[in-house]
Amino acid sequence: MTSPARGAAVVTGAAGGLGRSIAAALHADGWPVLLTDVDPGAVAAVAAPLGGWSRSLDVRDEAGCAEVAAEAAARDGGLGLWVNNAGILVTGPAWEQDASTRRRVLDVNALGAMNGTLAALAVMRAQGRGHVLNVVSLAGLVAAPGETVYAASKHALLAFSLGTLADLRMAGHRGVHVSCLCPDGIWTPMLHDRLDDPGALASFTGSMLSPERVAARVVRLARRPRPVVTLPRWRGAQVRLLDAVPRLALGLTPVVRAVGRAGQRRQRRRAGVQPD
Repeated sequence: MTSPARGAAVVTGAAGGLGRSIAAALHADGWPVLLTDVDPGAVAAVAAPLGGWSRSLDVRDEAGCAEVAAEAAARDGGLGLWVNNAGILVTGPAWEQDASTRRRVLDVNALGAMNGTLAALAVMRAQGRGHVLNVVSLAGLVAAPGETVYAASKHALLAFSLGTLADLRMAGHRGVHVSCLCPDGIWTPMLHDRLDDPGALASFTGSMLSPERVAARVVRLARRPRPVVTLPRWRGAQVRLLDAVPRLALGLTPVVRAVGRAGQRRQRRRAGVQPD
């Protein structure tokens, strides 16, 4: 049964992939979930079996985020959880991407999540409770070769999230939380067409996660907020070591390339995808 005391949950980028799995997992855990996405038709179809509550939202629209937060806050229990999941991946060296591409990645992954966070916090600070959960990525903890601009956007989101959490505590807000979930590569449409992409090798160097596994961790984190959680935990320790010793990370670049390429081949076999 739904527990009105903890309020409603908002999930961005919920029309497919990880966002869809997160919304379904939260719904199964008893949350009334407002699904949002830039594609109103697709998100409405996904929302239909989950209570039918959906809205069109481009996270780059600050006013739009505020409107969604206000709508969720009007439900019994107010706004309990906001999950910033919407994101885009662009691969390849930064010098091969034009200014508009770089800006789009930063606008969606970093500034879009900031918009959602601040819209949610405007409500949650007034309520005295609530939780913002930002889906960051392991790329927010280490400079992933081939995903430089994407990693830069995720580093920005991690710094913003932790700094905002510290600001909340300094301002005396003890019942409002900000968490960061940093998962390894997830087998969603974001990576489905990257099996031959040399720029995406870093995403295939570790454990390829199912969206359902990540969504289950979101549910647990929603129940028990923590500043930063990596999935799996061992990968978090590994990338933090590489981030702490940049010379080691650079020296291992050929190894990363080889391991990533092997990971792409392995995932191709698992997915039953025939070579081109």
